[in-house]
Amino acid sequence: MEKDIIKRKRFEKLATNRTNEVLKRLKILGNCSNKNLYSYTEEDIRKIFNEIEKSIKEQKSKFLHTRKNQEFKL
Repeated sequence: MEKDIIKRKRFEKLATNRTNEVLKRLKILGNCSNKNLYSYTEEDIRKIFNEIEKSIKEQKSKFLHTRKNQEFKL
């Protein structure tokens, strides 16, 4: 039981820190939207956000579809 509490606290700490880092980086990416400083096309934006969305789906899937040492059964 104590091991589960330790694992939970470790998850909370790492997940919080890593989530905040991702949000910070996304905000920094948003700074590139200033057309007075940068030149980009709608295609550029589509490519960037398609890749980000693809990665989010892949990572979310890891959380939702984990199999804990379950054997395959028909």
